[in-house]
Amino acid sequence: MERILVSACLLGSRVRYDGGAKRVNDELVTRWRAEGRVVAFCPEVSGGLPVPRPPAEIVGGDGAAVLAGIARVLTETGEDVTEHFVRGAHRALDAAREAGARVALLKESSPSCGGLRVYDGSFAGTRVPGRGVTTALLARAGVRAFSEDQIPEAAAYLYGLEGGPAA
Repeated sequence: MERILVSACLLGSRVRYDGGAKRVNDELVTRWRAEGRVVAFCPEVSGGLPVPRPPAEIVGGDGAAVLAGIARVLTETGEDVTEHFVRGAHRALDAAREAGARVALLKESSPSCGGLRVYDGSFAGTRVPGRGVTTALLARAGVRAFSEDQIPEAAAYLYGLEGGPAA
């Protein structure tokens, strides 16, 4: 049975920067939890950041640029928290590898977990195409990431890995 790494905030854990969660109420996620497929993980907390914490955005690129040392993750006041994001990404990859997870369901727009878009670093609410730090590292390692808006696609991929159709 394939396992799936899931952003802890999507499962209801209050680990987001503002101390909240972004729980998804979806039958598939509920089923995956009941089947023991889910590996809950928050890269930001695992990387050493507190809850709550100041919001952070990637400045100068996206997660791939952070991993390459080109971009940084900064808070609105300019505090550099890049090290925490990179550490958390590596711990997420370790958790995925330990569980054998080749699929991830991650929170869109997060500087860690965004898969299609991230905030642009201006703290003006502007999103740009790009991946978060964790998503970029997972992709580089062959873990396929999906956002909470792509649960049917994640299911198709997950069940495809098992050689069967989505149930």
